[in-house]
Amino acid sequence: MSGTLRRALADLADRPEDDIDLADAALVLAACGHPGKSIDPYRDHLCALRDSLSEAASTGERSDSADGRAALLHATLAEHWHYTGDAETYEDPQNADMMRVIDRRRGLPVSLGILYLYAARSQGWSAEGLNFPGHFLIRLDADGGERVIIDPFHDGQVLGVADLRALLKAISGPAAELTPEFYTAVGNREILVRLHNNVKLRHLEAGRFDRALETVEQMLLMAPADHRLWREAGLMHMRLGDLDRALDHLDTYLTLAPPGTDRDRIEDVLHELRHRLN
Repeated sequence: MSGTLRRALADLADRPEDDIDLADAALVLAACGHPGKSIDPYRDHLCALRDSLSEAASTGERSDSADGRAALLHATLAEHWHYTGDAETYEDPQNADMMRVIDRRRGLPVSLGILYLYAARSQGWSAEGLNFPGHFLIRLDADGGERVIIDPFHDGQVLGVADLRALLKAISGPAAELTPEFYTAVGNREILVRLHNNVKLRHLEAGRFDRALETVEQMLLMAPADHRLWREAGLMHMRLGDLDRALDHLDTYLTLAPPGTDRDRIEDVLHELRHRLN
């Protein structure tokens, strides 16, 4: 990873949640996997998305209603720019790489969701990613408390309660039921971690443990307060034989981890590491 990209990720760590530009940050993460490739053409594309939506909002559907905003996002991203979910090759690593998502106009729910969020927020609209399990969804809010939930993977389709319930059962099983926590907003930094987690998982599935560790370390640069990442990185360092760094990362995990996590297990791992190092 270049020094420029490293600094860009570290800069995200110091930014308040609301100051993080999701789409641009996703491009920085993608650039880590494309040494020497410029982000600028992709930034230009984001500007084109913004301008297309702005033009559509000025001439088409009412942009002061949540339904109208959903229709405008669908018309712009799905119909005009042809963005859609990659159901055929869902596990393809390209679907979590924002550069390749833009190149191919296909992606995962979270990668497409970042583009929908960027477009909506570029117009000053209220839009949030939701804590829905297993599938990234977006809530659009309008004046007067009106709101809708859309599915970026399925062309920005508006989902009602019955749709959400069916989606949840398809993901979590027939006994699953909707709860209020599934409607809570997810912060920008957490969305980026979710996106890059997909890159990590593809590396792990392919047995590329060194690349998976690089991916977690990239996430740590932008989210150093996320105790889960310190744990993951520590255990990966241990697996790869770097016991000193494993010890350092797992010590940091214990400093950050709240009660109720697997602190006892990690303390046992640290005891074993210190024994092996002495």
